[in-house]
Amino acid sequence: MTPSDRDAVAVSIVVPVRNEAENVAPLIAEIVAALDGRWAYEIIYVNDGSTDATADRLTALMKRHHQLRQLKHEVSSGQSAAVRSGVRAARGAIVATLDGDGQNNPVFLPDLIAAVEKGGGRVGLAAGQRVGRKDTGFKKLQSRIANGVRNAILRDGTRDTGCGLKAFPREVFLSMPYFDGLHRFLPALVRREGFDIAYVDVIDRPRHSGVSNYGFFDRLWIGIMDLAGVWWLIRRKKPTPVATEVL
Repeated sequence: MTPSDRDAVAVSIVVPVRNEAENVAPLIAEIVAALDGRWAYEIIYVNDGSTDATADRLTALMKRHHQLRQLKHEVSSGQSAAVRSGVRAARGAIVATLDGDGQNNPVFLPDLIAAVEKGGGRVGLAAGQRVGRKDTGFKKLQSRIANGVRNAILRDGTRDTGCGLKAFPREVFLSMPYFDGLHRFLPALVRREGFDIAYVDVIDRPRHSGVSNYGFFDRLWIGIMDLAGVWWLIRRKKPTPVATEVL
């Protein structure tokens, strides 16, 4: 990517990955197919402490795809940290995210990006909502419970916050208070800041290969604490006063 290409970037695609060596090549090909000719874009893979061949595969692919970039965490820091690293490094005013396991189909990226553009500054988040999920019955059940509890407490109006397909203005995301698990509470925090949310139905599919890096019981109690913290943030939100300069 030349300096002039970097200046022209309108959209940044951020993909957090950990040990997804077999999935990077097919997913990048799908992202390129979905976006080529639509926007000037870049693809930022955030390698979150992978111990397999993910880094080598990405380095090789960077020679074929000039718009591909790789950021590396030396130690795995989690999905929220990886997304935040990618957004901070992004050159586009609009950022879109998707999971790196292949379950999120890049064909839906244009709809999400367009929803933010058409929002005229009012839309702070375009959120994918999965239909026809390909997860196990247990994972579907835990998601329904988690989404139901979250929505009952936060009233964010979102039936599926776990979908990795999202798009948002970069500056809106960076204005959010950062904490581990942020990506699961974006709808509530975006509404807290007074923005609208656009919803896009997306079709889920099985991962290309490998196993999930995110379990249920290892994040259950952290999720409960995060939920309490976000509820507190919403309760403490004060209207932003209108300030005018006296000349």
